Amino acid sequence: MEKLEIQGSLSNSTLLIGESFHNYKLYLPNKQVIVLMDDKVRGLYGKYFEDYPIIEIGQTEKNKTLSTIENIMGQLLDLNADRSTFLLAVGGGIICDIGGFAASIYLRGIEFGFISTTLLSQVDASVGGKNGVNFKGFKNMVGVFNQPSFVLCDQEMLKTLSTEDLNCGFAEIVKHTLISDAEMFEKLENNIEKALNIETDFIEALVANSVRIKAGIVNKDEKEKGERRKLNLGHTYGHAVEKVLGVAHGNAVSIGLAISAKLSLNRGTITANDYQRVVNLLKALNLPIMVTEKHEEILEALLMDKKREGNEIHFVLMHGIGDVSLELISIEELKKIEL
Repeated sequence: MEKLEIQGSLSNSTLLIGESFHNYKLYLPNKQVIVLMDDKVRGLYGKYFEDYPIIEIGQTEKNKTLSTIENIMGQLLDLNADRSTFLLAVGGGIICDIGGFAASIYLRGIEFGFISTTLLSQVDASVGGKNGVNFKGFKNMVGVFNQPSFVLCDQEMLKTLSTEDLNCGFAEIVKHTLISDAEMFEKLENNIEKALNIETDFIEALVANSVRIKAGIVNKDEKEKGERRKLNLGHTYGHAVEKVLGVAHGNAVSIGLAISAKLSLNRGTITANDYQRVVNLLKALNLPIMVTEKHEEILEALLMDKKREGNEIHFVLMHGIGDVSLELISIEELKKIEL
């Protein structure tokens, strides 16, 4: 097991990579605990949490709304939750986002923690203290920065995931290597089968590396004033794709990574060889690299992005494998992109 720390402005967060979820009670405070999980996770793991009241919600992106938060608030009141209550969110990225947001605003804030059950949430959504919900179809438009007390990442839980769920996580892993780890990028290139077959030791190494990279960035810039914006690599265009086409988050991020790579190639900040390596790795992980429809609608969605400034938008570009920077890109330049 690897243990990492994030130093937040309101609280600190302990990240436990490779810890068995069976040991979760070791990390709970001695106070009232209420568990939040979706119906699918409850079917798989609910029996391990029967000592505590469970709030169950739906598992899809359409449940990541203020209406769901209102429902959770009502159930917390019915369970007599007070400021000493601890909310334990068990599930993937959606549950972590919703649970962290609900805990942060209930009675102006109660403690919370995550048991992360998907590859996407283990390498990204559960780490870093971003909590929120979607609004009118736009990703994470309402939310807060607040760190969970702990995040427990058990790689054995990943073996229940579908191929699509795993792909969502692989896109984020590739993103992290492109940001600051050329060596791990190459290792992933050379061990595709280990990754796709979820070999525990290799997956644990990938998760730990991603968490290490993200935790290092968040410790420097918790509230996304500068350095943390690098973590948006692939997400600016990806969020627009996700909104318009309704594809899974990881697939959208993969397309966003390919777009960023092509923009970087066009600007001369990466070589043709590095561009091809990015595209080839995404393809090898069974991830998409392009869209074939609704290009205009995607560009319109980009104009609503919270990172837009006038007719330009903040975009993370690559400088070789393992190095990125934030640049302003005009909408006209984005319109000319061809993959």
